Amino acid sequence: MRAQIIIRYIGFVFLFNALFLFISAAASAVNGDSALLPLSYSAVVAALIGIFPAIFVPPAENIENDEGLVIVVAGWLMSSLIGTLPYIMWGDPFTFTNAWFESVSGFTTTGSSILSDIEALPAGLLLWRSTTQWIGGIGIIVFMLAVVPSTGQTAMVLYKNEISSLAVENFRYRTRKTLQILLVVYLGLTVLESLCLVVAGMGVFDAVTHSFATVATGGFSPKNSSVAHFASPVIEGIIMVFMILSGIHFALIFLGITDRSGKIWRSSVVRYYLAAMAVGVLLVGYNIWGRVFEGFWEAMRFAAFQVISLGTSTGFATADSSIWPGFSILILIFFTLQCACAGSTSGGIKVDRIILFWKSMICQFLKMKHPKAVVALKIDNTVIEPRVVEAGLLYITLYICVVFISSLVLTFLGVDIMSAFSGSAAAMGNVGPGFSTVGSFSNFAAIPAAGKWVLTIVMLLGRLEIFGLTMFLFYRMIR
Repeated sequence: MRAQIIIRYIGFVFLFNALFLFISAAASAVNGDSALLPLSYSAVVAALIGIFPAIFVPPAENIENDEGLVIVVAGWLMSSLIGTLPYIMWGDPFTFTNAWFESVSGFTTTGSSILSDIEALPAGLLLWRSTTQWIGGIGIIVFMLAVVPSTGQTAMVLYKNEISSLAVENFRYRTRKTLQILLVVYLGLTVLESLCLVVAGMGVFDAVTHSFATVATGGFSPKNSSVAHFASPVIEGIIMVFMILSGIHFALIFLGITDRSGKIWRSSVVRYYLAAMAVGVLLVGYNIWGRVFEGFWEAMRFAAFQVISLGTSTGFATADSSIWPGFSILILIFFTLQCACAGSTSGGIKVDRIILFWKSMICQFLKMKHPKAVVALKIDNTVIEPRVVEAGLLYITLYICVVFISSLVLTFLGVDIMSAFSGSAAAMGNVGPGFSTVGSFSNFAAIPAAGKWVLTIVMLLGRLEIFGLTMFLFYRMIR
Protein backbone atom coordinates (compact mmCIF):
# COMPACT_ATOMS: atom_id res chain seq x y z
CA MET A 1 0.00 0.00 0.00
CA ARG A 2 1.49 3.35 -1.08
CA ALA A 3 1.02 5.99 1.59
CA GLN A 4 1.94 8.86 -0.72
CA ILE A 5 -0.91 8.06 -3.13
CA ILE A 6 -3.40 7.91 -0.26
CA ILE A 7 -2.12 11.23 1.11
CA ARG A 8 -2.43 12.84 -2.33
CA TYR A 9 -6.12 11.95 -2.69
CA ILE A 10 -6.89 12.86 0.92
CA GLY A 11 -5.35 16.23 0.08
CA PHE A 12 -7.91 16.64 -2.70
CA VAL A 13 -10.64 15.84 -0.15
CA PHE A 14 -9.39 18.67 2.09
CA LEU A 15 -9.28 21.06 -0.87
CA PHE A 16 -12.81 20.14 -1.84
CA ASN A 17 -14.04 20.85 1.69
CA ALA A 18 -12.07 24.10 1.70
CA LEU A 19 -13.93 25.23 -1.43
CA PHE A 20 -17.33 24.83 0.25
CA LEU A 21 -16.05 26.40 3.47
CA PHE A 22 -14.99 29.47 1.45
CA ILE A 23 -18.43 29.57 -0.18
CA SER A 24 -20.09 29.46 3.26
CA ALA A 25 -17.70 32.15 4.48
CA ALA A 26 -18.62 34.31 1.49
CA ALA A 27 -22.30 33.88 2.31
CA SER A 28 -21.51 34.83 5.90
CA ALA A 29 -19.67 37.97 4.69
CA VAL A 30 -22.60 39.00 2.48
CA ASN A 31 -24.99 38.43 5.36
CA GLY A 32 -22.67 40.19 7.81
CA ASP A 33 -23.01 37.50 10.47
CA SER A 34 -20.62 36.30 13.16
CA ALA A 35 -19.67 33.00 11.45
CA LEU A 36 -17.29 34.73 9.02
CA LEU A 37 -14.11 34.19 11.03
CA PRO A 38 -14.80 30.55 12.08
CA LEU A 39 -15.62 29.61 8.49
CA SER A 40 -12.71 31.56 6.99
CA TYR A 41 -10.14 30.14 9.40
CA SER A 42 -11.48 26.63 8.81
CA ALA A 43 -11.30 27.11 5.05
CA VAL A 44 -7.68 28.29 5.24
CA VAL A 45 -6.70 25.35 7.45
CA ALA A 46 -8.36 22.85 5.10
CA ALA A 47 -6.75 24.49 2.06
CA LEU A 48 -3.27 24.49 3.61
CA ILE A 49 -3.52 20.83 4.61
CA GLY A 50 -4.75 19.85 1.15
CA ILE A 51 -2.52 21.95 -1.09
CA PHE A 52 0.86 20.43 -0.22
CA PRO A 53 0.16 16.78 -1.15
CA ALA A 54 -1.69 17.97 -4.26
CA ILE A 55 1.42 19.87 -5.37
CA PHE A 56 4.33 17.77 -4.15
CA VAL A 57 3.02 14.19 -4.37
CA PRO A 58 3.12 12.95 -7.98
CA PRO A 59 -0.01 11.29 -9.39
CA ALA A 60 -0.15 7.53 -9.92
CA GLU A 61 -1.35 5.82 -13.07
CA ASN A 62 -3.48 3.41 -11.08
CA ILE A 63 -4.33 2.41 -7.53
CA GLU A 64 -5.03 -0.93 -5.90
CA ASN A 65 -8.37 -1.86 -4.36
CA ASP A 66 -7.06 -1.69 -0.79
CA GLU A 67 -5.65 1.77 -1.46
CA GLY A 68 -9.02 2.84 -2.84
CA LEU A 69 -10.73 1.54 0.30
CA VAL A 70 -8.41 3.52 2.58
CA ILE A 71 -8.84 6.68 0.48
CA VAL A 72 -12.64 6.46 0.61
CA VAL A 73 -12.94 5.72 4.35
CA ALA A 74 -10.21 8.16 5.33
CA GLY A 75 -11.87 10.76 3.10
CA TRP A 76 -15.09 10.46 5.06
CA LEU A 77 -13.29 10.57 8.41
CA MET A 78 -11.15 13.59 7.44
CA SER A 79 -14.16 15.44 6.01
CA SER A 80 -16.03 14.88 9.25
CA LEU A 81 -13.01 16.05 11.23
CA ILE A 82 -12.47 19.25 9.22
CA GLY A 83 -16.21 19.83 9.42
CA THR A 84 -15.96 20.20 13.20
CA LEU A 85 -13.70 23.28 13.00
CA PRO A 86 -16.36 25.95 12.27
CA TYR A 87 -18.56 24.57 15.05
CA ILE A 88 -15.76 24.47 17.62
CA MET A 89 -14.60 27.98 16.72
CA TRP A 90 -18.19 29.19 17.02
CA GLY A 91 -18.39 27.93 20.60
CA ASP A 92 -21.25 26.86 22.87
CA PRO A 93 -22.97 24.40 22.58
CA PHE A 94 -20.26 22.89 20.40
CA THR A 95 -17.85 20.93 22.53
CA PHE A 96 -15.61 18.68 20.45
CA THR A 97 -18.01 15.76 21.00
CA ASN A 98 -21.04 17.82 19.94
CA ALA A 99 -19.19 19.28 16.96
CA TRP A 100 -18.07 15.80 15.86
CA PHE A 101 -21.63 14.50 16.22
CA GLU A 102 -23.08 17.38 14.16
CA SER A 103 -20.38 17.07 11.49
CA VAL A 104 -20.64 13.28 11.11
CA SER A 105 -24.43 13.55 11.10
CA GLY A 106 -24.16 16.08 8.28
CA PHE A 107 -21.66 14.30 6.04
CA THR A 108 -23.40 10.92 6.47
CA THR A 109 -26.74 12.65 5.70
CA THR A 110 -28.19 11.38 8.96
CA GLY A 111 -29.69 14.67 10.10
CA SER A 112 -29.61 13.99 13.84
CA SER A 113 -28.65 17.09 15.80
CA ILE A 114 -27.54 18.19 19.25
CA LEU A 115 -28.93 21.70 18.72
CA SER A 116 -31.87 22.87 20.82
CA ASP A 117 -32.06 26.25 19.08
CA ILE A 118 -31.01 25.86 15.45
CA GLU A 119 -32.15 29.34 14.49
CA ALA A 120 -29.64 30.86 16.93
CA LEU A 121 -26.84 29.91 14.51
CA PRO A 122 -25.76 32.54 11.96
CA ALA A 123 -26.70 32.01 8.32
CA GLY A 124 -23.16 31.18 7.20
CA LEU A 125 -22.86 28.35 9.72
CA LEU A 126 -26.33 27.08 8.82
CA LEU A 127 -25.29 27.04 5.16
CA TRP A 128 -22.16 25.03 5.99
CA ARG A 129 -24.31 22.65 8.07
CA SER A 130 -26.61 22.07 5.10
CA THR A 131 -23.69 21.89 2.66
CA THR A 132 -22.13 19.00 4.58
CA GLN A 133 -25.26 17.00 3.83
CA TRP A 134 -25.26 17.97 0.17
CA ILE A 135 -21.61 16.92 -0.16
CA GLY A 136 -22.27 13.67 1.66
CA GLY A 137 -25.46 12.87 -0.22
CA ILE A 138 -23.80 11.85 -3.45
CA GLY A 139 -20.45 11.21 -1.78
CA ILE A 140 -17.40 13.41 -1.53
CA ILE A 141 -15.33 10.93 -3.55
CA VAL A 142 -17.84 11.07 -6.41
CA PHE A 143 -17.65 14.87 -6.41
CA MET A 144 -13.86 14.70 -6.30
CA LEU A 145 -13.65 12.25 -9.21
CA ALA A 146 -15.72 14.63 -11.31
CA VAL A 147 -13.16 17.43 -11.00
CA VAL A 148 -9.83 15.69 -10.33
CA PRO A 149 -8.11 14.21 -13.41
CA SER A 150 -7.70 10.44 -12.98
CA THR A 151 -7.32 7.39 -15.11
CA GLY A 152 -10.31 5.16 -15.77
CA GLN A 153 -8.88 2.42 -13.57
CA THR A 154 -8.31 4.80 -10.63
CA ALA A 155 -11.78 6.29 -10.98
CA MET A 156 -13.32 2.81 -11.15
CA VAL A 157 -11.57 1.60 -7.96
CA LEU A 158 -12.56 4.69 -5.97
CA TYR A 159 -16.10 4.64 -7.35
CA LYS A 160 -16.66 0.99 -6.43
CA ASN A 161 -15.44 1.62 -2.90
CA GLU A 162 -17.65 4.70 -2.53
CA ILE A 163 -20.98 3.58 -4.00
CA SER A 164 -23.31 0.94 -2.58
CA SER A 165 -22.44 -2.53 -3.90
CA LEU A 166 -26.03 -2.95 -5.10
CA ALA A 167 -25.87 0.35 -6.99
CA VAL A 168 -22.67 -0.74 -8.72
CA GLU A 169 -24.40 -3.93 -9.82
CA ASN A 170 -27.37 -1.98 -11.15
CA PHE A 171 -25.50 0.69 -13.12
CA ARG A 172 -24.85 -0.47 -16.70
CA TYR A 173 -22.50 2.29 -17.80
CA ARG A 174 -18.78 2.95 -17.78
CA THR A 175 -17.49 4.63 -14.62
CA ARG A 176 -17.11 8.09 -16.18
CA LYS A 177 -20.61 7.94 -17.69
CA THR A 178 -22.02 6.79 -14.35
CA LEU A 179 -20.39 9.72 -12.55
CA GLN A 180 -21.87 12.11 -15.11
CA ILE A 181 -25.33 10.62 -14.63
CA LEU A 182 -25.08 10.89 -10.84
CA LEU A 183 -24.01 14.52 -10.97
CA VAL A 184 -26.53 15.58 -13.63
CA VAL A 185 -29.46 14.04 -11.75
CA TYR A 186 -28.21 15.28 -8.38
CA LEU A 187 -27.63 18.85 -9.51
CA GLY A 188 -30.80 18.86 -11.58
CA LEU A 189 -33.01 17.76 -8.68
CA THR A 190 -31.37 20.32 -6.37
CA VAL A 191 -31.87 23.25 -8.74
CA LEU A 192 -35.40 22.22 -9.70
CA GLU A 193 -36.54 21.81 -6.11
CA SER A 194 -34.99 25.15 -5.11
CA LEU A 195 -36.91 26.90 -7.88
CA CYS A 196 -40.17 25.16 -6.95
CA LEU A 197 -39.80 26.11 -3.28
CA VAL A 198 -39.08 29.75 -4.13
CA VAL A 199 -42.18 29.85 -6.34
CA ALA A 200 -44.16 28.30 -3.45
CA GLY A 201 -43.20 31.23 -1.24
CA MET A 202 -40.05 30.07 0.54
CA GLY A 203 -37.10 32.46 0.78
CA VAL A 204 -34.04 31.74 -1.36
CA PHE A 205 -31.82 30.76 1.59
CA ASP A 206 -34.43 28.43 3.03
CA ALA A 207 -35.20 26.99 -0.41
CA VAL A 208 -31.54 26.18 -1.11
CA THR A 209 -30.81 24.68 2.31
CA HIS A 210 -33.99 22.58 2.29
CA SER A 211 -33.21 21.40 -1.25
CA PHE A 212 -29.69 20.43 -0.18
CA ALA A 213 -31.18 18.37 2.64
CA THR A 214 -34.02 16.88 0.56
CA VAL A 215 -32.02 15.69 -2.45
CA ALA A 216 -29.29 14.37 -0.14
CA THR A 217 -32.07 12.73 1.95
CA GLY A 218 -30.39 14.36 4.92
CA GLY A 219 -32.99 16.31 6.88
CA PHE A 220 -31.05 19.24 8.37
CA SER A 221 -33.40 22.21 8.39
CA PRO A 222 -32.39 25.75 9.42
CA LYS A 223 -35.67 25.95 11.33
CA ASN A 224 -36.27 24.67 14.87
CA SER A 225 -39.56 23.05 13.89
CA SER A 226 -38.25 21.71 10.56
CA VAL A 227 -40.72 21.87 7.65
CA ALA A 228 -43.59 22.37 10.13
CA HIS A 229 -42.31 25.95 10.47
CA PHE A 230 -43.86 26.87 7.10
CA ALA A 231 -47.29 25.29 7.76
CA SER A 232 -47.79 25.09 4.00
CA PRO A 233 -49.37 22.07 2.25
CA VAL A 234 -47.84 23.26 -1.05
CA ILE A 235 -44.29 23.35 0.35
CA GLU A 236 -44.84 20.00 2.02
CA GLY A 237 -46.11 18.55 -1.27
CA ILE A 238 -43.06 19.79 -3.19
CA ILE A 239 -40.66 18.37 -0.60
CA MET A 240 -42.52 15.04 -0.58
CA VAL A 241 -42.22 14.73 -4.37
CA PHE A 242 -38.48 15.41 -4.28
CA MET A 243 -37.93 13.09 -1.31
CA ILE A 244 -39.57 10.31 -3.32
CA LEU A 245 -37.50 11.12 -6.43
CA SER A 246 -34.29 11.27 -4.39
CA GLY A 247 -35.01 7.77 -3.10
CA ILE A 248 -35.12 6.24 -6.61
CA HIS A 249 -32.07 4.81 -8.37
CA PHE A 250 -30.54 7.80 -10.19
CA ALA A 251 -29.85 5.77 -13.34
CA LEU A 252 -33.57 4.99 -13.64
CA ILE A 253 -34.43 8.68 -13.22
CA PHE A 254 -31.90 9.50 -15.95
CA LEU A 255 -33.38 6.86 -18.27
CA GLY A 256 -36.89 8.03 -17.50
CA ILE A 257 -35.94 11.54 -18.66
CA THR A 258 -33.77 10.66 -21.67
CA ASP A 259 -35.27 7.62 -23.41
CA ARG A 260 -38.92 7.77 -22.24
CA SER A 261 -39.11 4.00 -22.44
CA GLY A 262 -41.00 3.69 -19.18
CA LYS A 263 -38.25 1.52 -17.72
CA ILE A 264 -38.53 3.31 -14.39
CA TRP A 265 -42.11 2.06 -14.00
CA ARG A 266 -41.21 -1.47 -15.08
CA SER A 267 -38.71 -1.79 -12.26
CA SER A 268 -40.06 -4.10 -9.56
CA VAL A 269 -37.83 -2.31 -7.04
CA VAL A 270 -39.43 1.07 -7.81
CA ARG A 271 -42.92 -0.43 -7.83
CA TYR A 272 -42.39 -2.05 -4.43
CA TYR A 273 -40.81 1.17 -3.09
CA LEU A 274 -43.80 3.28 -4.10
CA ALA A 275 -46.40 0.67 -3.16
CA ALA A 276 -44.89 0.09 0.28
CA MET A 277 -44.96 3.79 1.08
CA ALA A 278 -48.53 4.13 -0.23
CA VAL A 279 -49.66 1.29 2.05
CA GLY A 280 -47.70 2.78 4.94
CA VAL A 281 -49.35 6.17 4.45
CA LEU A 282 -52.83 4.64 4.40
CA LEU A 283 -52.22 2.52 7.51
CA VAL A 284 -50.64 5.33 9.53
CA GLY A 285 -53.18 7.89 8.31
CA TYR A 286 -56.10 5.67 9.29
CA ASN A 287 -54.50 4.92 12.66
CA ILE A 288 -53.98 8.58 13.64
CA TRP A 289 -57.33 9.73 12.23
CA GLY A 290 -59.57 10.59 15.18
CA ARG A 291 -56.76 9.83 17.65
CA VAL A 292 -54.24 12.57 16.83
CA PHE A 293 -55.94 14.52 14.03
CA GLU A 294 -59.68 15.02 13.74
CA GLY A 295 -59.96 15.36 9.98
CA PHE A 296 -59.31 12.42 7.61
CA TRP A 297 -57.37 14.45 5.04
CA GLU A 298 -55.43 16.21 7.77
CA ALA A 299 -54.38 12.83 9.15
CA MET A 300 -53.38 11.64 5.66
CA ARG A 301 -51.39 14.82 5.04
CA PHE A 302 -49.22 14.39 8.14
CA ALA A 303 -49.01 10.62 7.76
CA ALA A 304 -47.81 10.96 4.17
CA PHE A 305 -45.08 13.41 5.09
CA GLN A 306 -43.74 11.38 8.01
CA VAL A 307 -43.83 8.03 6.19
CA ILE A 308 -42.11 9.46 3.09
CA SER A 309 -39.61 11.39 5.20
CA LEU A 310 -38.50 8.33 7.18
CA GLY A 311 -38.99 5.95 4.24
CA THR A 312 -36.44 7.89 2.21
CA SER A 313 -34.12 8.46 5.23
CA THR A 314 -34.61 12.23 4.92
CA GLY A 315 -35.85 12.93 8.43
CA PHE A 316 -37.79 16.18 7.97
CA ALA A 317 -40.82 16.60 10.20
CA THR A 318 -44.21 18.30 10.13
CA ALA A 319 -45.54 16.64 13.29
CA ASP A 320 -44.27 15.06 16.50
CA SER A 321 -44.66 11.39 15.61
CA SER A 322 -43.39 10.33 19.07
CA ILE A 323 -46.87 10.92 20.48
CA TRP A 324 -48.61 8.86 17.79
CA PRO A 325 -50.15 5.46 18.60
CA GLY A 326 -47.81 2.46 18.91
CA PHE A 327 -49.11 0.93 15.66
CA SER A 328 -48.05 3.99 13.69
CA ILE A 329 -44.68 4.18 15.45
CA LEU A 330 -43.93 0.53 14.56
CA ILE A 331 -44.71 1.17 10.90
CA LEU A 332 -42.46 4.23 10.95
CA ILE A 333 -39.70 2.14 12.55
CA PHE A 334 -40.06 -0.39 9.71
CA PHE A 335 -39.52 2.38 7.16
CA THR A 336 -36.61 3.69 9.25
CA LEU A 337 -34.96 0.29 8.84
CA GLN A 338 -35.88 -0.29 5.19
CA CYS A 339 -35.57 3.19 3.55
CA ALA A 340 -35.37 3.61 -0.24
CA CYS A 341 -33.51 2.27 -3.30
CA ALA A 342 -29.86 1.48 -3.95
CA GLY A 343 -28.32 3.98 -6.35
CA SER A 344 -30.09 6.87 -4.60
CA THR A 345 -28.91 9.08 -1.75
CA SER A 346 -31.01 7.13 0.75
CA GLY A 347 -29.60 5.06 3.59
CA GLY A 348 -31.06 2.06 5.38
CA ILE A 349 -31.16 -1.60 4.39
CA LYS A 350 -32.67 -0.50 1.06
CA VAL A 351 -35.69 -1.96 -0.73
CA ASP A 352 -33.45 -3.89 -3.15
CA ARG A 353 -32.21 -6.06 -0.29
CA ILE A 354 -35.71 -6.46 1.12
CA ILE A 355 -36.83 -7.81 -2.26
CA LEU A 356 -33.76 -10.10 -2.36
CA PHE A 357 -34.73 -11.39 1.08
CA TRP A 358 -38.33 -12.20 0.13
CA LYS A 359 -37.38 -13.74 -3.22
CA SER A 360 -34.63 -15.85 -1.66
CA MET A 361 -37.14 -17.09 0.91
CA ILE A 362 -39.56 -18.05 -1.89
CA CYS A 363 -36.73 -19.81 -3.73
CA GLN A 364 -35.91 -21.75 -0.58
CA PHE A 365 -39.53 -22.86 -0.23
CA LEU A 366 -39.53 -24.01 -3.87
CA LYS A 367 -36.30 -25.97 -3.33
CA MET A 368 -37.81 -27.65 -0.28
CA LYS A 369 -40.88 -28.61 -2.29
CA HIS A 370 -38.89 -29.65 -5.37
CA PRO A 371 -35.45 -30.77 -4.11
CA LYS A 372 -34.12 -31.60 -7.59
CA ALA A 373 -35.27 -28.38 -9.22
CA VAL A 374 -32.85 -25.65 -10.28
CA VAL A 375 -34.38 -22.42 -8.99
CA ALA A 376 -32.87 -19.12 -10.11
CA LEU A 377 -33.56 -15.90 -8.24
CA LYS A 378 -34.63 -13.19 -10.68
CA ILE A 379 -35.43 -9.53 -10.41
CA ASP A 380 -36.95 -7.93 -13.52
CA ASN A 381 -36.07 -11.04 -15.57
CA THR A 382 -32.41 -10.70 -14.60
CA VAL A 383 -30.83 -13.66 -12.80
CA ILE A 384 -29.17 -12.51 -9.60
CA GLU A 385 -25.87 -14.22 -8.92
CA PRO A 386 -25.63 -16.25 -5.68
CA ARG A 387 -22.77 -14.04 -4.43
CA VAL A 388 -25.04 -10.96 -4.64
CA VAL A 389 -27.85 -12.75 -2.80
CA GLU A 390 -25.45 -14.00 -0.14
CA ALA A 391 -23.94 -10.54 0.34
CA GLY A 392 -27.42 -8.98 0.58
CA LEU A 393 -28.66 -11.41 3.22
CA LEU A 394 -25.41 -11.10 5.19
CA TYR A 395 -25.75 -7.31 5.09
CA ILE A 396 -29.29 -7.45 6.53
CA THR A 397 -28.09 -9.72 9.35
CA LEU A 398 -25.13 -7.51 10.20
CA TYR A 399 -27.32 -4.41 9.95
CA ILE A 400 -29.76 -5.70 12.57
CA CYS A 401 -26.84 -6.82 14.77
CA VAL A 402 -25.30 -3.33 14.71
CA VAL A 403 -28.64 -1.73 15.65
CA PHE A 404 -29.08 -4.22 18.51
CA ILE A 405 -25.54 -3.78 19.87
CA SER A 406 -25.78 0.02 19.65
CA SER A 407 -29.14 -0.07 21.46
CA LEU A 408 -27.63 -2.31 24.14
CA VAL A 409 -24.73 0.08 24.73
CA LEU A 410 -27.01 3.12 24.89
CA THR A 411 -29.33 1.49 27.42
CA PHE A 412 -26.25 0.58 29.50
CA LEU A 413 -25.36 4.29 29.47
CA GLY A 414 -28.80 5.11 30.90
CA VAL A 415 -30.79 5.96 27.75
CA ASP A 416 -34.40 4.72 27.77
CA ILE A 417 -35.06 1.74 25.52
CA MET A 418 -37.24 3.50 22.92
CA SER A 419 -34.75 6.35 22.52
CA ALA A 420 -31.86 3.87 22.38
CA PHE A 421 -33.42 1.56 19.79
CA SER A 422 -35.02 4.19 17.57
CA GLY A 423 -31.94 6.42 17.81
CA SER A 424 -29.68 3.51 16.85
CA ALA A 425 -31.95 2.54 13.95
CA ALA A 426 -32.06 6.16 12.79
CA ALA A 427 -28.26 6.47 13.00
CA MET A 428 -27.64 3.21 11.15
CA GLY A 429 -30.14 4.13 8.43
CA ASN A 430 -28.86 7.74 8.29
CA VAL A 431 -32.48 8.75 8.91
CA GLY A 432 -32.13 11.35 11.68
CA PRO A 433 -34.97 11.44 14.18
CA GLY A 434 -36.05 8.51 16.30
CA PHE A 435 -38.79 8.47 18.92
CA SER A 436 -39.24 9.39 22.58
CA THR A 437 -36.49 11.82 23.69
CA VAL A 438 -34.87 11.78 20.21
CA GLY A 439 -38.10 12.32 18.28
CA SER A 440 -38.99 14.57 15.37
CA PHE A 441 -39.16 17.79 17.40
CA SER A 442 -36.46 16.78 19.89
CA ASN A 443 -32.70 16.35 19.58
CA PHE A 444 -29.78 14.22 20.74
CA ALA A 445 -28.36 16.75 23.23
CA ALA A 446 -29.38 14.64 26.24
CA ILE A 447 -27.57 11.53 24.99
CA PRO A 448 -24.39 10.96 27.09
CA ALA A 449 -21.10 11.91 25.42
CA ALA A 450 -20.08 8.25 25.11
CA GLY A 451 -23.44 7.51 23.50
CA LYS A 452 -22.90 10.26 20.93
CA TRP A 453 -19.59 8.69 19.94
CA VAL A 454 -21.27 5.31 19.62
CA LEU A 455 -23.95 6.80 17.38
CA THR A 456 -21.40 8.54 15.15
CA ILE A 457 -19.65 5.20 14.61
CA VAL A 458 -23.03 3.70 13.72
CA MET A 459 -23.73 6.59 11.29
CA LEU A 460 -20.43 5.92 9.51
CA LEU A 461 -21.11 2.17 9.44
CA GLY A 462 -24.48 2.86 7.84
CA ARG A 463 -23.14 5.36 5.30
CA LEU A 464 -20.22 3.11 4.30
CA GLU A 465 -22.50 0.04 4.35
CA ILE A 466 -20.69 -1.75 7.20
CA PHE A 467 -18.04 -3.55 5.16
CA GLY A 468 -16.03 -0.48 4.13
CA LEU A 469 -15.44 0.88 7.64
CA THR A 470 -15.01 -2.62 9.10
CA MET A 471 -12.33 -3.55 6.56
CA PHE A 472 -10.61 -0.20 7.17
CA LEU A 473 -10.50 -0.72 10.95
CA PHE A 474 -9.52 -4.39 10.84
CA TYR A 475 -7.55 -4.38 7.60
CA ARG A 476 -4.54 -6.35 8.87
CA MET A 477 -6.69 -8.93 10.64
CA ILE A 478 -8.82 -9.48 7.51
CA ARG A 479 -5.71 -9.91 5.38
